[in-house]
Amino acid sequence: MRDMNRHQHPTTRQVCSHARVRYAETDQMGVVYYANYLVWFEVGRTDWLRQAGFTYRDLEASGIVLPVIEVRCEYRQPARYDDDLEIRTSGTLLSGVRVQFDYEIVRRATGVVAAAGRTVHASVDSAGRPARLPARVKDLFE
Repeated sequence: MRDMNRHQHPTTRQVCSHARVRYAETDQMGVVYYANYLVWFEVGRTDWLRQAGFTYRDLEASGIVLPVIEVRCEYRQPARYDDDLEIRTSGTLLSGVRVQFDYEIVRRATGVVAAAGRTVHASVDSAGRPARLPARVKDLFE
């Protein structure tokens, strides 16, 4: 497996988003269904870009999309119905055509990390071919 860490230039900027666990997001035991963490990752990623002054809509208008090509999620402690969650998101530029977002989902009442993970995204054009990130987007990560 290739060591992707050797190309990383971590940012110091972390964005915090919030979510409250809805009943529909839990299973029969009242525990958050695992796939919902990936939805909250998207919330954090979208907020990270927005707080940097750039939206996914802006990116798509420039002809670039960022499909997820890798996802990892480590479930540490269950989140449950009505928990108030903080989604902590940071971004890393891996190359001119790849970015990584790192996440922690934290129960605000206790500070316990319920889950941690990352997504890696390729930069592609509207035809699905690899495309360099616009300079303005690259600058968000440096």
